[in-house]
Amino acid sequence: MTIQVTVRCFSHVREALGKDVLNLELEDAADSATVENKIRELAGKDLNGIEVKVAVNRKYAQKPVVLKDGDEVALIPPVQGG
Repeated sequence: MTIQVTVRCFSHVREALGKDVLNLELEDAADSATVENKIRELAGKDLNGIEVKVAVNRKYAQKPVVLKDGDEVALIPPVQGG
């Protein structure tokens, strides 16, 4: 069984992927760490050395959160100056 999640990308993540939003199909019981790993894989080396905060349904996740169908995951790099 699979679930669908929406991934919102900001700053470095958006630049690395060239997208603001992605829809991912994941195995049932996947967690927010799975999403971060998948996004890093898709970005190649562009996110190496860049830490991101993860939010699930607009709440920061301090540890991996098991996802449900329809959840929204945001990957938020440190704030850029300028």
